[in-house]
Amino acid sequence: MRTLLILVFTVVVLLSVFSSISKKVQGKEKIRCNSILPGQIWLDTEGKPIQAHGFSVFYKDGKYYWYGENKEKTVEGSNIWTYGIRCYTSTDFYNWEDQGLIIKPDTIDPYSPLNPSQGIDRPHIIFNEKTQKYVCWIKLLSDDGQFMTVLTADDFMGPYTIANRAFRPNGFEAGDFDLYVDGETGKGYIWHERPHYEMICAELTDDFTSVNGKFSVHHSGLIPPDTREAPTHFIARGKHYMYTSGTTGYSPNQSLISTFDDYHGEYINLGNPHPADTTFSSYCSQITEVIKIPGKKNLYVVMADRWMPEWCGTDEPRKEVERIRELYVDHQPRPLNFDEVKLMDRTGEERSGWDVRHKATYVWLPVTWENGVPNIYWKDEWKLEDFE
Repeated sequence: MRTLLILVFTVVVLLSVFSSISKKVQGKEKIRCNSILPGQIWLDTEGKPIQAHGFSVFYKDGKYYWYGENKEKTVEGSNIWTYGIRCYTSTDFYNWEDQGLIIKPDTIDPYSPLNPSQGIDRPHIIFNEKTQKYVCWIKLLSDDGQFMTVLTADDFMGPYTIANRAFRPNGFEAGDFDLYVDGETGKGYIWHERPHYEMICAELTDDFTSVNGKFSVHHSGLIPPDTREAPTHFIARGKHYMYTSGTTGYSPNQSLISTFDDYHGEYINLGNPHPADTTFSSYCSQITEVIKIPGKKNLYVVMADRWMPEWCGTDEPRKEVERIRELYVDHQPRPLNFDEVKLMDRTGEERSGWDVRHKATYVWLPVTWENGVPNIYWKDEWKLEDFE
């Protein structure tokens, strides 16, 4: 009996040692995080930098889904703008497992909106209760302006198929945007920049794959760097809030927080949500998502891209604001255009300098409520456990 026990113990130890060695040899030992480090390189559970930029976070059934632009191949000299939409999942908000590309690039057709050389940005996915479809809108950049493509899927993780190839909502050129489904009415809404002049709030069709013709105009008559873009909408304490950034390309600038009660009503400006940021660059980041953490009383997390970490701590963001101001002195928005959008072959273009963003990082910070304003303050490190 004793010999048998010794044998079993030896086998267990050997199996444990072999498993540990095997994981290390195969490079599969899981990376574990227990806090959020804003601005630092964030590694997934396999030890690779997370590639989900211009992102959103979807929460369902106890799991977070972080999805965004896959920039791993957007390196200098390549013709790749975004190589598909990558998704990561987490149950604790710290550790993110790579689930691969939920929307794959079309590497065959140079005229496809999903070709990696085409300028796809900022995917947003919402769920339609009537059709039981997940609907993904993606912004496209081209020589013909900015517009949208829409895809649908039966499952959040795909596969997604194109439902509306390339169009301008209500005839407007469409830049940075956000989507929202009203929990009471089931109606869908989009906020998008009309580059670079004003913000449009438009209602979606019943299937969420287009717009129904009803819209309103906000933050109108502004030109870069003051034009509002990158709208990020959320509801808290019974009110609608929206963060927006100025317009300086990938260079960071000062944010604005607005509030409203009616989608098509007055949007009241509440000022700069980063009151302690003396660089006026939103802590060198651009907000793209806000999420309320389930199980917490009042914890809202503001999530942002740090597109240009190399500019943090320098005077370049301020200089870029002035350069943009001079460049757009006589800017006027493009006129309404309901013509069919024609995608161009961009496979001959090469990435260089300003649009090489594979090393971008992320800035996630908790909201601090001050007199009804959702302000944001810097933290080198923080945890969900710090909040009730």
